[in-house]
Amino acid sequence: MTHKHIDHFTGILWLVRMICQYMNQKEYDGEATIYAHAEILNLLEDISKKLLQLKETRFINDRLHFVKVDDGETKNIIGKQVTFFDIHSTKAKQFGFCMDIGSGKKLTCCGDEPYNDSEKKYALDSEWLLHEAFCLFSEAEIFDPYGKNHSTVKDACEIAEKLRVKNLLLYHTEDKNISARKKLYLAEGEKFFGGKIYVPNDLETLNL
Repeated sequence: MTHKHIDHFTGILWLVRMICQYMNQKEYDGEATIYAHAEILNLLEDISKKLLQLKETRFINDRLHFVKVDDGETKNIIGKQVTFFDIHSTKAKQFGFCMDIGSGKKLTCCGDEPYNDSEKKYALDSEWLLHEAFCLFSEAEIFDPYGKNHSTVKDACEIAEKLRVKNLLLYHTEDKNISARKKLYLAEGEKFFGGKIYVPNDLETLNL
């Protein structure tokens, strides 16, 4: 979990509830783990225990683990080395991550804000870069991405080109014209980035 903004935080609450309910009903095999910095985990545990029933919350820190990560710390997750880093947000403490996906390749997530130069050692030469792109540059006056501390498709693509990224995945977008979003975002992005661009729809699966 990257940060505590409500459009991210409330989704995790529903996930905690669902996992704990299934565990209680003996329909969830094994354990689950949520990684985040300390501020988020303290909020998540406190609110979960205030809103959910004891029969659900009894699994927290038993089979549902809240694991704190620090800036620059590496954890082994599903057999992959994942390094977490502070993106130095001025709005709320926020972490991104860089995953070693094997054969010298890495996948880097810049979080929910525009790329910061402090992330360069993680993002440079990434096989995959996950970067927010709130809207098209051509529609910046409509959606005001800069006022929300977000990027346009053009901005994200120029950054990816500079960082020598192979594959760029754009997410955290507006959805006013969602049926044409992929086509429009690709058309603008390909003018500024020579690699492969992905604009996934909800529930779409990509093979790395």
